[in-house]
Amino acid sequence: MNANRQAEIVGRIRSALEAAREIFRRFTPGEIEAEYKAGLDPVTDADRALDAALRAELQRENEGWLSEESGDDFSRLDRSRVWIVDPLDGTREFVAGIPEFCTSVAMAENGRVIAGGICNPATDEVFLGSLDGGLTYNGKPARTSVCNSLEHATILASRSETKRGEWKKFAGADFTIRPMGSVAYKLALVAAGLADATFTLVPKHEWDVAGGAALVESAGGVVRTLTGEPLLCNNRSVLISGLLACGTGLLQPLSEIVQRAHAASVFRRKAHNTVQ
Repeated sequence: MNANRQAEIVGRIRSALEAAREIFRRFTPGEIEAEYKAGLDPVTDADRALDAALRAELQRENEGWLSEESGDDFSRLDRSRVWIVDPLDGTREFVAGIPEFCTSVAMAENGRVIAGGICNPATDEVFLGSLDGGLTYNGKPARTSVCNSLEHATILASRSETKRGEWKKFAGADFTIRPMGSVAYKLALVAAGLADATFTLVPKHEWDVAGGAALVESAGGVVRTLTGEPLLCNNRSVLISGLLACGTGLLQPLSEIVQRAHAASVFRRKAHNTVQ
């Protein structure tokens, strides 16, 4: 996709995020009721309203659609360009009134995310980027961290993973662990150089990470699955092993730590299942 085409895509993402911000103004975080889907994931009226608004702003003829809040009819698999969105990532934080939630949007072309946008209405932050145009944070150019050592690096961790004790294995590490909600928001902060890295220890869906991954790569950073592969989206199964994102200087040392932890977790799960 050429630079002009990517600029048009980013323009659509910008308009969609502005529409999302308007919808968020109808709701008060911490004062909204939630229903619970299978798996006990919460969903609110805001999730549904955002999904409808994003689709109206973004999708054009011959473009596929994948959203956490829309039914997946798999017609997207026949499209070379697909929108991958999470209307409200961090719904638990939204319901609790914690300012760590966002709307996440990505355009994938032939499986690769090539443009994305994330807005956090609670903190008034907007991240926009494309592979050809780079990243902007609240309208100003930004890049990933230039940190090249884990010593003193700040790594954003899933709040739910840390509560379950999954990050205890890193308690003696040189880096600082900062728990937060919303994987998409964490990825956006890494893209803008406001943190050095983030990774997940459990599988994620494409809509959780596509927008943030697009921003990180647009900002000169790198994104890998927990098995060390580049992220490819618009698969029939939208569940991926997990994700690591950082500036280029941290990729090797962080990958070694994360892949060891992932392999150990897989081994423990298999052993547990065998015993049962």
